[in-house]
Amino acid sequence: MVGTRIIMGDTTALIRLLTWLSPAFPVGAFAYSAGLEQAVADRIVTDRQSLSEWLTVVLAHGGGWNDAVLLAESHAAGHDGERLREANALALALPSSRERYQETVFQGQAFLSAAAQWPSGSIAALDGDVAYPVAVGSVAAMHDVVLEDTLAAYLHALVSNAVSAGIRLSVIGQTDGLSVLSTLETLVRDSANRAARSTLDDLGSSAIVADICSLRHEILPVRLFRS
Repeated sequence: MVGTRIIMGDTTALIRLLTWLSPAFPVGAFAYSAGLEQAVADRIVTDRQSLSEWLTVVLAHGGGWNDAVLLAESHAAGHDGERLREANALALALPSSRERYQETVFQGQAFLSAAAQWPSGSIAALDGDVAYPVAVGSVAAMHDVVLEDTLAAYLHALVSNAVSAGIRLSVIGQTDGLSVLSTLETLVRDSANRAARSTLDDLGSSAIVADICSLRHEILPVRLFRS
């Protein structure tokens, strides 16, 4: 049931989330910027404030929100293989560009491979290409990790990766990066809580500039990131 916390050996669930969504977990998140690199090249994101605004749109109205809804659906699917396959098919149809498709698929497959160190029963329904939020949601459900915590950790990891990308692109320094993380805490929490009560009818993105940036990044002459 949504909102019910399941205790797993006291803090086991929390420890697993910290591991699975840590920057050190081998999903290759460091290689992707989700179009942010193009936004920096176009001078759309130039400093702490504009990076915070960019991420606010992504979380509330863009790919971050859609990821959260798809994660919630995959978590709710549990061991229902058909429902999980349908959620994954939808997730694979939504990316706005080739690079964004590769980003979610490569990370999804890497996550499932790494998370196999924590046996969780059969995930045969997730063969072939698997979207990252679907992989995280399904594995968390199989380990009885509460949905809201999974969503909050996933969205926090998304923001943290963008901040790391911003630092590497020399848009911000570490202190400004911490400021962005602090500023977006409430939005991450509220987005997680809202997504935990969402249905697939709540899917939808209006982050048009971010989508265009992800498309244009494919032909950016010099780049640090794969998306």
